Amino acid sequence: MLRLCNIKDGILNAQYLPKEIRKQLLDEAHWIDAHDPNELERTQLQTFLHTQLPDSDEVDEIEASARYFIDDNGIHIHSLFLAQSEGRLDTVSVAFILQPERLISLREGLDLADFRLLRMRARRQQVEVDSPKNLLIEIFGQKIENLADAIEDVFCLLEQVSYQILEEDDANHEHGIDQLAKLEDSNGKIRLCLMDTQRSVAFLQRHMRMDKDVQLPIHDMMRDMDTLLSHTTFMFEKINFLMDAALGFINIEQNQIIKTFSIAAVVFMPPTLIASIYGMNFEMMPELKWLWGYPGAIVLMVLSGIAPYWIFKRKGWF
Repeated sequence: MLRLCNIKDGILNAQYLPKEIRKQLLDEAHWIDAHDPNELERTQLQTFLHTQLPDSDEVDEIEASARYFIDDNGIHIHSLFLAQSEGRLDTVSVAFILQPERLISLREGLDLADFRLLRMRARRQQVEVDSPKNLLIEIFGQKIENLADAIEDVFCLLEQVSYQILEEDDANHEHGIDQLAKLEDSNGKIRLCLMDTQRSVAFLQRHMRMDKDVQLPIHDMMRDMDTLLSHTTFMFEKINFLMDAALGFINIEQNQIIKTFSIAAVVFMPPTLIASIYGMNFEMMPELKWLWGYPGAIVLMVLSGIAPYWIFKRKGWF
């Protein structure tokens, strides 16, 4: 699907799209957003740009030379964006081609929240940009804000899990470990997007150093990303601490169970010994014909069981 926007009087406007997108509309567009384009749309866009659009494998490559480069068609940047799928965070690569007269974005898969928000703001005429390069800076700025919101959401969930593990008396530590694993994965995806965005913005900073109007917002974005990366590092450390604490509590619970069984085994050991002795059937046993032998053996077994229990209780071993 192709979505077109143009810039008029410093405001980004979403264009009304007919069923058939003509070349004139592409000429007038300052932003061409291609989301899961079909073969016809892809061919039409390639013909208009006079270049081959990258496929999904090329967009997902991680080498810097494949993600950030300049050729005759403009500045190419492939950047990771955060996506939410079935309650979990995921990453989607978006290919940008920045030309003097337009910005082209190409992506597959989920419709990203960053682009939905930008389209909604464009429909309300809330996006103030005066050129495609400033539009790209605006997209990255909005992306960083959304990543910051995602970090806040993960941190709030982490605080809840922290209270559950460290303060609740009847906490389910196995469930806590499962939640921590999900939070660690989400934090890792956010950090990956931040690191990739940092490389993308640094590439733009190097190749737009003569454009004074973009240097200040780029500098602010770099500073914000440094702060957010430090925050993700802190959350990784806290997640690891809570994971160790949860495992420690589980080990304590298991040790308490083993301790209880060990004490029970020691308590029942003397009565078992006495019962074993009086269970022998030798003819010359002294108490074999004793009238009070059976109740005496019972009383002796009970006393031999109570004695170690009393000793352990007095020493505070349980």
